Amino acid sequence: METPAALSALSALSHDSRLAAFRRLVQAGPAGLSVGELREHLDLPPATLSAHLNVLRAAALVEDQREGRVIRVRANYGQMNALLAYLTENCCAGADDCGPASSCTPKKTGARK
Repeated sequence: METPAALSALSALSHDSRLAAFRRLVQAGPAGLSVGELREHLDLPPATLSAHLNVLRAAALVEDQREGRVIRVRANYGQMNALLAYLTENCCAGADDCGPASSCTPKKTGARK
């Protein structure tokens, strides 16, 4: 990850509602949540959530997919892991026995209906 992408991701996560949305999507796993489900969890007005999701999309932290009349939102684990790697690439001067746990790789599950 390059510095501009890291700055974009960190900026996107620097708002409490966007951070809460991203954390909830990470918790939901690869199936993600519908926008409606996410809105219920966060108790945000639809327009406010839409604006926050647009910021997270622009930073490539979330992806969405239309499923009929529903839009399903998922965390972009690759981007999240790239940000974590960027932040920790020089941790402990490169010592192998130092640093955070390995990256997050959710198990694939069947499509959620």
